[in-house]
Amino acid sequence: MLNHEITSVTGKHKARRRIGRGTGSGRGKTCGRGHNGAGSRAGATSISLFEGGQMPLFRRLPKRGFSNYNFATRYKIVNVSQLERFEDGAVVGVEQLSKAGLIDSLKNKVKILGDGELTKKLQVTAHKFSRAAEQKIVGCGGRAKLIV
Repeated sequence: MLNHEITSVTGKHKARRRIGRGTGSGRGKTCGRGHNGAGSRAGATSISLFEGGQMPLFRRLPKRGFSNYNFATRYKIVNVSQLERFEDGAVVGVEQLSKAGLIDSLKNKVKILGDGELTKKLQVTAHKFSRAAEQKIVGCGGRAKLIV
């Protein structure tokens, strides 16, 4: 190869390894799978935590502590700046937020956060408000009403 024949494309694509093409290739006979056993079979996969049949580590250790994950209340978040799309004097509740595409479904609990600016007088009904959001809504002459 000469100097002017070298391009940025040279060596870009590595040739795939052709296995099972004779012993001279170095990947013949068992094709890199070793001898008998599950690893030599088609579709064989192993679970990373499998320890050869002995009791796995995560089952040998005691359970400790408590997680509130299953019982925690999760809120869908809507910022004050997103409420700007509603008309002045509108009543904004969970149904209106769902129709506008700001929350997924009517079953979600909604929390209004104070990120952004609000210039319209709105009556906002939600499950929770941050202090800043409530101040911005009331500051524009609107009302922040809690759903109990």
